[in-house]
Amino acid sequence: MTVCAIEITTTAPFTIAADGAYAARLAGEGQARYPERWTLGGPEPYAVPLPLAQPEEADSEVLALADGRVLIHRRVADRHAFALLYPSGAAAGPRTGELQLGAVSAEEGVRVRLLPPSPDGHGAYALAVGPAESTVWQVAGAAGGPRRVAVLPGRCSGGVWLDRVGRLLSLDRELDGRTKAVAVDLERGGEVSPLLQIAEDSDDRLLLAAPDSGLLLIRSDAPGEPRLGWGVLGSARPVRFPECLRIADAHPFAVQPGQALMPETCAVALRVGEAGLALWRPADRCVFRLAAPVGWLGTGLWTPQGRLHLPYATREVPCGIVGIGQPAPPPPPVRLDPPPAPPLRPVPLQQAPLG
Repeated sequence: MTVCAIEITTTAPFTIAADGAYAARLAGEGQARYPERWTLGGPEPYAVPLPLAQPEEADSEVLALADGRVLIHRRVADRHAFALLYPSGAAAGPRTGELQLGAVSAEEGVRVRLLPPSPDGHGAYALAVGPAESTVWQVAGAAGGPRRVAVLPGRCSGGVWLDRVGRLLSLDRELDGRTKAVAVDLERGGEVSPLLQIAEDSDDRLLLAAPDSGLLLIRSDAPGEPRLGWGVLGSARPVRFPECLRIADAHPFAVQPGQALMPETCAVALRVGEAGLALWRPADRCVFRLAAPVGWLGTGLWTPQGRLHLPYATREVPCGIVGIGQPAPPPPPVRLDPPPAPPLRPVPLQQAPLG
């Protein structure tokens, strides 16, 4: 199953692997938190707990990889440690295997968080943000422990993959008082190039990207206030800010993949507030409001066939998926033929125009 990039905040509770086969979250409550892996690629989803001897801290992060292992990021004093967790088949001992990957030292004032799953399904990256510069670390998939792959002047946030191989990463960089999305080439030593420049004095952030179609979901204050807009990667056409997307507290989290060179047909899922759900396509020029399932975990994935899968967890169903079909586009406006012209009235000779 091919899926698109999924927006991940600093403490994402539920992350989905690049191919959609697995997902992971930090389950439990209070002092009894533990990683949990979901298998999504089979006929029915199911969850496998991955507890260790000690419960996890509430600020730990997990990331699902395409091979079924779960990357965990823990804060340990002034270090950020990374490890891979997997179900252990041993008859005795803990049920969870753990492979230590190393750690990244962070000075005071430096915040480290995981970036969205790499499109290749195996690598994983973290972003360390300091007062004056930001560093991208490869924390899984590299020999010898975490590897520094890019250093950028300024404070970076966000994180969206622009391709299917895990080479081009978009970050929102704050520099000289303005925030602009830039593209970072991880295979060329972190070479940075401009990505969004809607207006000279605007803050332009990239929220999501669909590499197949080139559709970009953007938040910018270029229209006079922060608004959602859309554009096409590599296109000379300007970014558009539809009136229907003027929704308070709306956050796009998934874009339909597989729509090669057809950005207007890509379905987009938006989280509205804490638990609201909305669907939108650029071609429709309207937003469909839907009721989210009880226990929805706030994210999901589109299939290429246009079906949205939403994970949820309740006391009765601790691991569930609800599928929603893509709404049909609204019918085109009805165009009535103009009324027939009235028959010509004979004009008396004395009233006829001359010449």
